[in-house]
Amino acid sequence: MRLRVEFTTEPFDLDEAPAHALVAREVVEAAELDAVDVGPFGNTAEGRADAVLAALDALLRRTLEAGATRVSLQVNVVEEGDR
Repeated sequence: MRLRVEFTTEPFDLDEAPAHALVAREVVEAAELDAVDVGPFGNTAEGRADAVLAALDALLRRTLEAGATRVSLQVNVVEEGDR
């Protein structure tokens, strides 16, 4: 099974990326994912279910430790034809 996750961390800071946002980027870029897109208002990552779920565990733990007060995420199963 493949999964795609879309996520944001808050609070936002339009002047400078907060520590929790930098940690989120570090986590998804270091994970064994097939596709990662990090942007100022939303992020996506895609890969095998086990890799995505492991990355989400690390993402939630580390961003909350880094000061995130809210993490919003959506997880979708990706059909092979949706790539």
